[in-house]
Amino acid sequence: MAAHASVPMTSRRAAPRPSRSVLAIPVVLGVVYGIWTAANQRNDGDTGILTGGQIVLGVVSGLVVAALGLCLLRFQSALPRELRAAAYGALFGSAVGFLFSLSDHSVLKSCGMGAAFGGAMLLASFYVFYTHEK
Repeated sequence: MAAHASVPMTSRRAAPRPSRSVLAIPVVLGVVYGIWTAANQRNDGDTGILTGGQIVLGVVSGLVVAALGLCLLRFQSALPRELRAAAYGALFGSAVGFLFSLSDHSVLKSCGMGAAFGGAMLLASFYVFYTHEK
């Protein structure tokens, strides 16, 4: 009688996919971000019509934020909570810093505001991920 040692196979469950309503959140945020970007570009109080450059800037920045948000939402379960919080902080901080830079502030002040808001998002998201981890 031969004794065979077999290692039980562990099934690796696939990461849960976000629902459609959750996937709509980054898209809506991208649209709002694009409109906000185009409005910040016109911060001089001009009451005229939007220019083509302002529209292109709003559309492109909205698409970039929505795409990065969707990618982060899709792959967040593969990251440990520290990196996940850092990714949310980096996305939020860079988005706020870019919006702040469109309001004719210095690069240093824009980077400082982006870093402050990104750090706050890192801490808040880390707290949420740490307390709600299964």
